[in-house]
Amino acid sequence: MNRKALVYLVGAGPGDPGLFTLKGKKILEKAEVIIYDRLVSESILALGNSAAEYIYVGKISGQHALSQDEINALLVKKAAQGKIVVRLKGGDPFLFGRGGEEALYIREHGYDFEVVPGISSAIAVPAYAGIPVTHRDAASSLAIITGHEKPDKEASSIKWRELAQGTDTLVFLMGIENLEFICRQLLAHGRSGTTPVALVRWGTLPAQQVLTGTLEDINMKVRETSLQPPAVIVVGEVVNLRSELKWLEYKPLWGKRIVVTRARAQASRLIEAINDLGGEAIEFPSIVIKPEEDLSALHNAYQHLDSYDWIIFTSVNAVDVFFAQMKNADLDIRSLHGINLCAIGPATRNSLQDKGLKVELVPEEYKAEGILKELRSKVTKGQWVLLPRARGARKVLPETLRQWGVHVNEVILYEAVPDTRIDKARMTEIFENRVDYLTFTSSSTVSNFVRMVGKDKVLSLNNRARVACIGPVTAETAQSHGFKVDITAGEYTINGLLAAITDDSRNR
Repeated sequence: MNRKALVYLVGAGPGDPGLFTLKGKKILEKAEVIIYDRLVSESILALGNSAAEYIYVGKISGQHALSQDEINALLVKKAAQGKIVVRLKGGDPFLFGRGGEEALYIREHGYDFEVVPGISSAIAVPAYAGIPVTHRDAASSLAIITGHEKPDKEASSIKWRELAQGTDTLVFLMGIENLEFICRQLLAHGRSGTTPVALVRWGTLPAQQVLTGTLEDINMKVRETSLQPPAVIVVGEVVNLRSELKWLEYKPLWGKRIVVTRARAQASRLIEAINDLGGEAIEFPSIVIKPEEDLSALHNAYQHLDSYDWIIFTSVNAVDVFFAQMKNADLDIRSLHGINLCAIGPATRNSLQDKGLKVELVPEEYKAEGILKELRSKVTKGQWVLLPRARGARKVLPETLRQWGVHVNEVILYEAVPDTRIDKARMTEIFENRVDYLTFTSSSTVSNFVRMVGKDKVLSLNNRARVACIGPVTAETAQSHGFKVDITAGEYTINGLLAAITDDSRNR
């Protein structure tokens, strides 16, 4: 065996990135080549080594990026280059994933491989639909069958009589195009026409759809609803348990499609929270955080830290840049001894506390006016305040402090600039498909979003989606650009924004 190269056959699971295994993630992070299928989500691909070579080999019915023989040859070709190769497959590589064929081919050509199992859609998808594939009172046996077998085969490899009469729960994968044939075979071999059937499309994902019926009428229902692949087919009495056990649909944002315009580097928490609440987050970052090229003013401030009474942080971004530059200047947090710290809100406070710092002041109202209200009785004329923040930020904070006789050193650390990497496919998705909420988390996300999509698109989008803003300042900016703001968070935080959207969704 050639131990210099290794091919990993990794199962990506059924779709929900939270169901991807820890071992799979660890291997993706070190991969040099990632060869992936159509049903592997962008979220899972994003876990991989950014320097890796990504090669798409997905298959759609009648459309194959590469044939299986070409995929086999590609795996060996990359292994021969001494690369760490990951073959990333939806579900589990050894369950109708042709992983066994690929493993044999790799071994025959003198290279080694490892298998990282994935959670199979045969189990996970029914579970997300509220259907246990076994249940003591309803099913004690389970069969997982390919639904891809062609109806015109001369001899079927599927034992239809044994399946129809001897197995309680049947799960067919990749079978919606052959659904009529499957039902006909089961009925012809003794399965009752009243046997419950469920079709679960895009299972485990926010776009999940469930259609139920019986062997006698499920084909008619599919035609009426135009349900399309991919879908998992479940046949058996366990389907009846769905009415009591379905759970995904009860999540507060279930089925809601929510556009996130926050910078990509900051958006993960909001996106994860939307997904956890059952919604579908559509990532469309309108800004990029760009640190200032000339930070000499900040480094000058570092040399005089002992003269400051307060440092006011108005964003997590300011905290990140401030302390990254402190490290570059070979300073540590002991340099801040004796300085009072103010954070505009909980997220900024938490960022400071994570660095081992005590925050003296967080206003009740998370905006500049709230800081001023709290500081009025705490600062005195002649004191010095360091204000590290974004270019273009509102002037009310430094101007008011100066009116009080306080010395303010306003240092610009970064700028929120328009994200020039416009995803045309994502833009089409927003403007042509259903969108329930459009979220803005700062004035800059509003202004740059309008620059990206065009002023003429504001009205059409506002007529289709409800606009949710993190606070009144952002809402005011949105209104100035022609948006009708439907939701303004009572607490000016990501959690406050999510709570406001959840309440709105529940009330509607």
